[in-house]
Parts: sequence; C-alpha cells; structure tokens
Amino acid sequence: MTSLRPLAPELATKAREELNEVTARVPEDLEALKAWLAKQPHLNPRTDDQFLVGFLRGCKFSLEKTKEKLDTYYTVKTALPEFFEDRDPCDQKIQEYAQLGVNLPLPHTMGVDGPRIILVRMGAYDPSKRSIVDVMKVCYMITDLLVLNDDTSVIAGHMVLVDLRGITFSSLSQFSPTFIKKMTSVIEAFPIRTKGIHFVNPSSGFDALFKLFHGFLSKKIQERIAVHDTFEALHKVIPKSHLPEEYGGSGGKLTAIIDDCTANLVAHKSFFLEDAKYRNDERKRPGRPKTASTLFGVEGSFRSLEFD
Repeated sequence: MTSLRPLAPELATKAREELNEVTARVPEDLEALKAWLAKQPHLNPRTDDQFLVGFLRGCKFSLEKTKEKLDTYYTVKTALPEFFEDRDPCDQKIQEYAQLGVNLPLPHTMGVDGPRIILVRMGAYDPSKRSIVDVMKVCYMITDLLVLNDDTSVIAGHMVLVDLRGITFSSLSQFSPTFIKKMTSVIEAFPIRTKGIHFVNPSSGFDALFKLFHGFLSKKIQERIAVHDTFEALHKVIPKSHLPEEYGGSGGKLTAIIDDCTANLVAHKSFFLEDAKYRNDERKRPGRPKTASTLFGVEGSFRSLEFD
C-alpha cells in the first residue's frame, strides 16, 4: 500500500499520457526501486514513497533512468558540501540570502496542468558583498522542497523566467567553468524538467551571459529560449495574472512572494536537518568512488544540459 498525495485530475492525466504512469503499477515500481536501493552499499537514501515517486515521474517511469538519477542526486549532494551542508533555514545567513529573492517559485502555474513558473533574479544582489555559493545553496533548498511537495513541478516541469536587470560583468565573473559545471550537474540531478526559458530586461551583459551558458544547453532547450525586450512582449507568452506586480502583472508583490518562500523554508526546518544524514559513503561504492575531484576536476569532460 503506497502513501502518495492524490493528484489533481489534470495532472494525473498528464502523468499517464506524458510520463507513462500507470496507477496500478506504481506500488510495484516503488518496491522494485527500494529493492535496488537496499543493495547499493554506498547509498543511504530517503525511501518514502512520495519522494521516490517524484524520481520515477521525473524519469518517465524508466526504472534504469530512475536508478541513475537517484545515484546522481546523492552523489552530487555528497560531493558538493558547499551547496548541501549547513542548511538550517532558521540560520540568520540563510534567512538573509532567502530574502534576496534570487530564485522564486511563483504562486501561479501555466494552467491547471501547466508548468510552475520560476522567477530567477541573478541581478538582485551585490556580488561584491554576497557569495554566489550561498545564493545557490538557498536556490537548491527551494528546489528540494519543490521535489518534495509540488506535484506540478515534478509532472509538468518548470517555465523559467530570467530577469536580467542588475546583472553586471562583476556578476558574470562569479561563473567560472568549474562553477558552471557544478551548477549544471546539480540541475541534472533533480527530477524536474525545464520546459522553457524566457529572458526579460536584457542588458548589455546579456550576450556575455548567454555565451557563457550556451555551450551547456542542449539543442532542445536552445529552441525553447525566448528573449523579451518589453513586459508587453512577455505578457503574450505568460499571462499578466501569473506575474508579480513588478512585472506588469496582478499576481502579487515580490516582497510578499519572497516572504512566503522564506517562511516555507523555515516551516521545513526538520526536513533540511534530516536531509543532512542522507549522503553517500563513496568508499563503499562498487568500482571507482565519485568525488568532487573525479566529477569536476580537469579530467572531467563538459556535458550539455539535456532537458525534456
């Protein structure tokens, strides 16, 4: 007997038609996955049904892809402590970074079975005073909660809205090739698909930013990128009702959305404290251990980000 949240009918239909989810077979799929996890000496994963079904859905119920994704998820979390350790949302530093509002899941989705809109504001902080590592730590905390709680994110994916306002060459200088590789590895580890990327407020630094990341994007996602010079152009793609007031919409004020997001992190303090114990013991991995140096050192080759 599985213990899963019931899905909205529209999401259940999408999961069936696009993700190969067969309700009657889900318990069997979960048991097969748990049996495999129990045999992996290096893994120490969460095994609750709701968490695992998120990975099955993110991998379109391919058991082999789900195994690989889960292994990658915990390998990355173990290899990158700078992103995944010391994640107490009540810590003053975490609170301060959360209040920057760099990565915000918006309250509205693109229709009842459409993707969650994620607003990214990399120009919302001063790079001379704030660490990009800590910015990303909070971003990944937010993503962890989306995997845990938001069926829309897992089933329908994300529509990413990138606000380029405030991005400077100083901002861009934080993105070394190694850092970009770490970021893309983390993105690949989460069972959430990116359905499109929309840029707004393009600045003089946009070309540099785009060139920086272009090599890491698959052809599929390159075809889903759009740049909007005005809010009016953006509204033709994302309705005003879905967007914050600061973006010409009627979907609430940014400050309120940021406060809600921060409060949600705090409400899940126990999750983050517990999550810290779910890490790999690479000494027990069959074959060669996977560490930060083997994953992100000079021997590693760059991979293009693949999005569904």
